[in-house]
Formats: sequence, C-alpha cells, structure tokens
Amino acid sequence: MTFRFTTAGESHGRGLVAILEGIPAGLPVTAERINAELKRRMGGYGRGARMKIESDQIEWLAGVRAGETLGSPIAMLVWNRDWEHWQDVMAPEADAPGAERRRQVTRPRPGHADLAGVLKYDRQDARDILERASARETVARVGCGAVCKLLLEPFGMEIGSHVVELGGVAAKYPMPLPKPLNEASDASAVRCLDPSAEREIIARIDAAKAAGDTLGGVVEVVALGVPVGLGSHVSWDRKLDGRLARALMSIPAVKGVELGLGFDAARRKGSDVHDEILPGLERATNRAGGTEGGMTTGEPLVARVAMKPISTLMAPLRTVDLKTGGPAQAQSERSDVTAVPAMGVIAEAMVALVLAEAMLEKFGGDALSEMTRNFAGYQAQLSARLPKGAAS
Repeated sequence: MTFRFTTAGESHGRGLVAILEGIPAGLPVTAERINAELKRRMGGYGRGARMKIESDQIEWLAGVRAGETLGSPIAMLVWNRDWEHWQDVMAPEADAPGAERRRQVTRPRPGHADLAGVLKYDRQDARDILERASARETVARVGCGAVCKLLLEPFGMEIGSHVVELGGVAAKYPMPLPKPLNEASDASAVRCLDPSAEREIIARIDAAKAAGDTLGGVVEVVALGVPVGLGSHVSWDRKLDGRLARALMSIPAVKGVELGLGFDAARRKGSDVHDEILPGLERATNRAGGTEGGMTTGEPLVARVAMKPISTLMAPLRTVDLKTGGPAQAQSERSDVTAVPAMGVIAEAMVALVLAEAMLEKFGGDALSEMTRNFAGYQAQLSARLPKGAAS
C-alpha cells in the first residue's frame, strides 16, 4: 500500500491542485463534504480581504466516479478567483525584451521564506518564493485531509479542534470537551470555547490591526475513537507521534507541537505524568495524549499546535532592499491579522492524513470492504485479550 499526497500551485496562480494516492476503492465521497472543510478554513475573526474574494470549491479531476473512490489517485482542483487581477504578474510566459514585471518583491519580510528562498534558489524577485510559501497552499491540504476524514468516519473516528490561546489570552474550556467538538468551536468567531476569552481575543485582534501588527496562538486538536496500535515502536520513522509532529510542523508559521502534557511533562515527577492502566486495559488518565512508544493507546489523541504571528506586517519591520543593498522597510502584502482559528482546521487535516496513512498500513486493502473486514478482525483480537470479567 502506497499512501501519499502532494499539492501544486501558487497563491495568486490559476489554482491549486491536490493529488491523494492510496485511498481504497468504494469510499463514498461528495464535493459538498470537501467544500464544507474548505469553508471552515476560510473563517475566523482577523482574516484579511482575500477571504472575501475567494469562495473555495473543488472540482474532481480524477479518482472518483458515481460518488465513490476508484482506488486510483484522487485529483482535485481549486480555482483562484483572484487570478484575474494577477494574470500579468503570474503569467508563465517570458516577458518581452526590456519589460519588467509589476509587483516584484525585493524587500524580504523578516519571518517569511523570502530571503532564504531567493538566496537558495538564486532568484531576483522574492515573489518566486512567497507565492508558493504562502499559506494559500493549505487549501489543497485541507481538501486531501477532508477525504481522509471521510475514510476515518466508518471506523468511528472524529477529529476536531479549538483555540486554547490567541494573542496572549488563554481560554478556560470545559472538560470533558463538548461533542461534536467542531460544532461548538465553529460557533465562535475565533473557534474558542470560552466566551469571556473570546471577547478579549477579539479586542486584541482589533488593537493589533489598528497598530499594523499580527498575533499568534495555540490550537488543540483532538481525535476521538482512535484504535490502539497505530504506528510502531520498531523504527524511528514509523513512530506515530513523530509523524504527527512532522505533519503539524509543516503547516506555515507553526513553531511548536505538543502531545498530551508536552513540555509540562518535563517539569513533573513520573508519578504525575504516566497514565495508570486499569483492569479493562483502559487508562486512568490521558496525560500522554493518546500515544506511548510511538503507538496509539486507544485514548483520545490530543495535540497542541503553536503558531507564530504572521510575518507580513502593515507596520513593516526593517530589512534590506536586494536591488540596492541598502536598508529598507519590509514589503507589505495583503494579509491577515491572525490565522490561528483557520490553522486549527489545517491541523485537523494534517492529523487526518497521518491517521489515514496509519490505518491503511494496519488494515489496508484495495477496497473499503476489505479494510473493514481487517479492522473487524483486529477488534475481535483485542476483545479476546481483555482479562476475564473485564468490560469490553
């Protein structure tokens, strides 16, 4: 079984393409379900004008027929509506002799890929870098993740997220979390479960916007119904916690990932960290966040993802003009004040992609029916291992 996905496209190019390979045949899919996830990604207080321009929807290009996957690679396309204003800037054809493209970026932004990219790829215009480095690329990831969510659903898995901190304001959220989680968090303008914190966060977003600044924050992603034993302890690259960290750290502007207690576990004694095992082989707590030894424990998978403030500031920081070599103010591109609420939706997609891959490794087949039989057999095997008299 080969599972992989890739994306192509630039922020202001014609569109974005997502290719997802390894999904078994027979999975019911609809464009409406994928588009609903794309719409969630576009929401959140503090987003910029681009979200008013775009209305992201997929077109199936390959891999789906009569409402079901075929087992072949799935290809999806999302057109960029803003392309009409950028055709001359992003045109693939060479310029006429002596002509110069408008909207060149020669004043790289601190915190962005601009400077490292132009040096690495030997470009004169940082737009060659920033168009691909833009978080607009995550539209395609969310599309792939939405298909993976559909794959996980028949096996009882649900993935949601909520904002736990934004702009220095920490939320006090209820435990246990509401179910379904996204129904509750999406009802908030900043996807926060604490109304008091929500009001303060909105006030800080407004203040940052007025100052030409940006804000970061932390999102918690929770996956319920994850079976025990996904991933493996036998090799470094098969450990599920490592794979989750890699996937989540690949999201633009993400600078930190924690599972369970995360860094707080380093500050506690072992007796206050590890999850005791009960007679039914369940856990008394879930401080590990659903993984041990690189494998899932059967408890909820809990990851926290930290996003730095967006690097495009309307009150720009100091930089150097690559044309003159002299000091300058960094370029300003249209941007958000914060994208933390949207980052949670992207993080859900990345978790879904990792879990789908792990599920296919463990139970995969050419068809969903085969995968379902394999999963049922494993569940029976686990039930047989329960101590006599323990609840199943």
